[in-house]
Amino acid sequence: MDNTLKFTESHEWVKDNGDGTVTIGISEHAQEMLGDVVFVELPEIESEIEAGESFSLVESVKAASDIYTPITGEIVEVNEELGDSPELINEEPYEGGWIAKIKMSDPSELDDLTDAEEYLSSIEEE
Repeated sequence: MDNTLKFTESHEWVKDNGDGTVTIGISEHAQEMLGDVVFVELPEIESEIEAGESFSLVESVKAASDIYTPITGEIVEVNEELGDSPELINEEPYEGGWIAKIKMSDPSELDDLTDAEEYLSSIEEE
């Protein structure tokens, strides 16, 4: 796992791309809890989203789960590959299984997220 990733309590990960955008997906832990992902509802490009809002839906054989953005901004790209291959979320949650890229309105929101080490120790306690 990339140590530059940040995490939320609801198991989303965020990667700062260094250009004012972030990439968002769900953690390995989250995909393990969901089981085999069969469908991903992608957000609309150019839609404005507020931190804390649901912006995507991931359906697995066990459950459907809303995905929440920890960052306020505009959706600038979505992972179209998930349309044909939703299992990428299971196979590569931190690489090919990303969900969307967001142009940040307020980069300081990244400071509110948990780093990888802290996140890993929090899920070990669950």
